Amino acid sequence: MIEIQDLTVRYGEFTAVDGLTLRVEMGAKFGMLGPNGAGKTSTIDCIAGLRVPT
Repeated sequence: MIEIQDLTVRYGEFTAVDGLTLRVEMGAKFGMLGPNGAGKTSTIDCIAGLRVPT
């Protein structure tokens, strides 16, 4: 299971992700859709441990 509560990711003054809460149950499939700069990659990087939330 993946569970995120109030995730925020900032790059200097720019907020890429602001207060994201997400829960994905074990075995579930999900996708992330959004325009450029919406924070999709930043969110995945945090889930993978490649970036520390701010």
